[in-house]
Amino acid sequence: VQLVESGGGLVQAGGSLRLSCAASGRTFSSYAMGWFRQAPGKEREFVATINWSGSNTYYADSVKGRFTISRDNAKNTVYLQMNSLKPGDTAVYYCAADLSSRGGTKRYEYDYWGQGTQVTVFS
Repeated sequence: VQLVESGGGLVQAGGSLRLSCAASGRTFSSYAMGWFRQAPGKEREFVATINWSGSNTYYADSVKGRFTISRDNAKNTVYLQMNSLKPGDTAVYYCAADLSSRGGTKRYEYDYWGQGTQVTVFS
């Protein structure tokens, strides 16, 4: 499985960005997918996860109500819509695939990772 993120960039506080993660593989629709982020000098942290069908999602408290994870299995793509961005959201954002389909909040629960995309929010 190969994962390629895109959509990062520089945005003013209060603005929006949509990240995309394109996955290879014919069984994308059976994976749970997640988004994590890592700020400079900090551990990589959980942001959001979505189950294989898109019917269940879960968010970190820090992004709940501002970020939305979704997926399009026909396009082998998962998205992260980020609204009301804050400088504290600045990080490299990574998508990850969980072949077990459970979708969790821990890094070790994910089997494949993308290379990351930088999001910088300035005030």
